Amino acid sequence: MCAQANAGTVLDRILESRRAEVEHRKKVLPETALKYGVQAASALRDFVGALSGPGINIMAELKPASPSRGVMREPFDAAALAQTLEATGAAALSVLTEPEFFRGSLKNLRDARSTVKVPVLRKDFIFDRWQVWETRANDADSFLLIVRTLSDTQLKELLALGRELGMEPVVEVHTREELNRALAVEARIIGVNNRNLRTLEIRTDTSFELIDAIPEECIAISESGIRTHAELLKLRAAGFDAFLIGTRLMISTDPAAVLEELLGRATAQGK
Repeated sequence: MCAQANAGTVLDRILESRRAEVEHRKKVLPETALKYGVQAASALRDFVGALSGPGINIMAELKPASPSRGVMREPFDAAALAQTLEATGAAALSVLTEPEFFRGSLKNLRDARSTVKVPVLRKDFIFDRWQVWETRANDADSFLLIVRTLSDTQLKELLALGRELGMEPVVEVHTREELNRALAVEARIIGVNNRNLRTLEIRTDTSFELIDAIPEECIAISESGIRTHAELLKLRAAGFDAFLIGTRLMISTDPAAVLEELLGRATAQGK
């Protein structure tokens, strides 16, 4: 079987697994209960502001594993990582909560957010209103919507509910057609994933190919495959406001040093 077929199967398996788990959890924890949880949730933090400040705004991603890399950190201490990355200069955090393929959890999300002051995004495969309520009930400040995995109706509905709850979602695209769909539902935060979710191939050129079509009033995030400060400077000059970086940090024995390097501080200090 070719690599592309394998990768496509992985994405399909992830979605199938998430749908089955959500259906089960909806029976155990009805939406009504989640709404009570939302009432008790911590106050929202300024996610939009964190990604649109001057300079290089890095959203550091916490993930124990991935389908392409396997286990990256073990043991995984979400709270300690979150504190380290915030102290080093991360503008925001992204926390994987998908349990089977990324070894993530909502506990990691809560633990990370409870120890920092920066806003935190829940990164998962979200396709159901119930998940949006669950996201807010677990104190997240934003969440991810992947255009490739959603219908236009789902996109519009989930975007609207997120805003109703005070969360502006990151709407992720990989192609011009997906970007057009995101803009059609008036997405305000556009994430350009340089990774093709079907082939798992990474091309940072994807960001450069799409940035001109992202309206100035939108916040533009370049995601995946960014490895150096020089790349960040080029992407920033092209028009990107923020950058999602995960694997580069998670595979390092010293994530703080890597983040310093990406922000350009190590060079400035002569390290």
